[in-house]
Amino acid sequence: MKITDVEVIHFRTVSRRRVGATRWGYGEWLGAEESEGTGAITRISTDEGICGHMLGGNKAAMEGPVKHMLVGDNPLHREKLWHWMDQMSTFSPRDGLTEQQLGVVDCALWDLAGQKAGLPVYQLLGGTRETVEAYASTFPNLGGPEVYAELARDCVARGYKAFKVHANICWDPHIPGPAPQLPGFPQEDIEICRAVRETVGDDIVLMLDPFGVYTLEESLWVARELEKLNYYWLEHPMVETRVEAYRRLTRETQIAICSPEHVKGGPFTRAEWLLQGACDMLRIDVNYGGITGCWKVINLCQLYGLQCEIHGVGAPHVHLAAATPEATCRYYERGLLRAELDYELPPPHLHAIEDPIDAEGRIHVSQDPGLGIAYNWDYIDDNRI
Repeated sequence: MKITDVEVIHFRTVSRRRVGATRWGYGEWLGAEESEGTGAITRISTDEGICGHMLGGNKAAMEGPVKHMLVGDNPLHREKLWHWMDQMSTFSPRDGLTEQQLGVVDCALWDLAGQKAGLPVYQLLGGTRETVEAYASTFPNLGGPEVYAELARDCVARGYKAFKVHANICWDPHIPGPAPQLPGFPQEDIEICRAVRETVGDDIVLMLDPFGVYTLEESLWVARELEKLNYYWLEHPMVETRVEAYRRLTRETQIAICSPEHVKGGPFTRAEWLLQGACDMLRIDVNYGGITGCWKVINLCQLYGLQCEIHGVGAPHVHLAAATPEATCRYYERGLLRAELDYELPPPHLHAIEDPIDAEGRIHVSQDPGLGIAYNWDYIDDNRI
């Protein structure tokens, strides 16, 4: 089997999440009304007529250096191709071949392998479970404590047994309105966390992700307040280039510190964090090396007895979690959620959402070959750009 083509399909679609840019670089929610947008799918074709697909893709990268590198090679040699692309993205990230784009290609290659084998990706990885417990992950900047408490109550009623707060991120709750990343508002965030705990009771697992808006001193204070509230983890409280600050935070607090979330370097950076004792749980997603990169981190954590909680949504993350023992990766992050957003409604370019949930708060992994993303090809072809 040989790769014959790599292409990016651009199409018009509809979004129900209107988020506007701010001067501080973090999006501001504008409403759930439908608005026109564009989408992209990366397709890898072979001489056997089998194709692999993944949502996303930079046309310059995919149809430039990636195509030049992959065409003529065996798509099942994912490890070799991953290392080639990782080296190019690290030492010569020309034409947009970043580790995020590497992740798109790698996911498409895993989808292709599943199509070839007639198996879902989680089974190719080994497989441990067919359902994964989800936690409800909120949009940030929803409002005061009562807004978060009401959303938490609704999520618990829908079957979720875990709930993660994104509180005031690049947002001043006193205006209210967009603000720089620092300073954060730790006291206001803890008021939200306290209201959520008081609303859902002691049996629901809770987490907080401040998205790097605290100083070390604020992080220490927030961690100790969350310990009083019996929160499970504190995620990404500081800018993640400050590894020594994370080491101190991890040493001096009891709550699990879950990081790094967005630092570059994929599995290599996460290995360094583990060795330096800079966190209690590692965090990874396919934007930092694809399924192959995530799988390296997951196995590293399993060997060291640490948890590796997958960050973000989408079919690749469902498959990764379903291939991992619960002792290493317990949850799938589902969201971002807010009261006025119908998360269960798929966009028009998909026949179904990628992470269907049952009444017990568990995600059912697709049993279709590959990633099992239900593309609406008629819609996509009719709306090509």
